Amino acid sequence: MAERDTIAQRLAAAAYVADRDLATALWLMDLLGRPLLLEGAAGVGKTAVAGALARVHDARLIRLQCYEGLDQNAALYEWNYQRQILALKAREAAGGDPDAIETAIFSEAYLLERPLLAAIRDPGPVVLLIDEVDRADEEFEAFLLELLAEFQVTIPELGTITARAVPRVVLTSNGTRELSDALRRRCLYHYVDFPDIDREAAILKTRLPGIDAALALQVARFVAEIRKEDLRKVPGVAETLDFAAALLGVGITEIRQDAGALHDLLSTLLKTREDHAGIDAAVVDRLAHKVA
Repeated sequence: MAERDTIAQRLAAAAYVADRDLATALWLMDLLGRPLLLEGAAGVGKTAVAGALARVHDARLIRLQCYEGLDQNAALYEWNYQRQILALKAREAAGGDPDAIETAIFSEAYLLERPLLAAIRDPGPVVLLIDEVDRADEEFEAFLLELLAEFQVTIPELGTITARAVPRVVLTSNGTRELSDALRRRCLYHYVDFPDIDREAAILKTRLPGIDAALALQVARFVAEIRKEDLRKVPGVAETLDFAAALLGVGITEIRQDAGALHDLLSTLLKTREDHAGIDAAVVDRLAHKVA
C-alpha cells in the first residue's frame, strides 16, 4: 500500500520510526475517520505517536492526561464561578431580571474551555491525545463514548457542540485495567510492542544523529538483553535514548570499551532499587560481550 509507506516516511521525517503495522493503523485511521486506541506497556512510544502525527499534519496537539478521579469538568469545561458571582451581584444590584441574569452568566463569556472542548471547537487540524485512558474511572470512559462516536459533546446549558473539524483522536492505554467493549468498538486498535533491535537502532540514529550506526546497533542489542532480565520495570525507548546519549556523553564508542562506565550509566535504564541490585557489574560485562 503506497499510502501506508507514505505515512511511514512522513513519520520518519518527523523523527518517529514506525513499523509496518502501526503505519497501516494510522492510514486506516485517516481513511475511516476513526479514533485509534494504542495499547502496550509503558515506555514503548505510544504517546510519541500523537506528537509525531501532529507534526506530520501540521496540527495542534491537545493532550488530556487521564488519572483516577478525572471528571467531565477537568476534561471538557468548567464555569468561571468567580466571574459568575461578580456578574450576579452586579446585575442584581442593578435590578436585573432573574431569568435574564441566569441566562447571561451561563453563556459563552463565562465558559472555561478544557482539552476535549478545545479539540472539538478548534477549526483547524487537531490531534487529540487521550493519554493513559485506563487510569480514568469507568464512568469517565463511558462519558467519552459520545465524543469518540459522533465527535460531539453535550453541555447542558449550551446544548450539543459538534466538531468544527474532525480531530484525529489517539487514545493510549498501558493495560492497567480492562477497557470496556463499548470504547473498543468505537476505535481502531493497535498493540504497540517494544521495538525489535533493528527498529530501535533506527530510532537511535534518527533521534541521536551523532551516534555511529554500529554503536546504535550494540545499544539496541544490549537493551534487548537487559529487558530479558528479571526486572520490576522494563526500560522503554526513552530510557534507551537516555542511555545512548549518556554513552556518547562520556565518549564511549564501543559497548565493551568500559564495563565499569557502562554499569555507572545504568541509572538511565533501571528505575528501581531492586533492578539496580539485580544487574551488577558482572551481569553488565556479560551482556556487553554478548551483544558486541
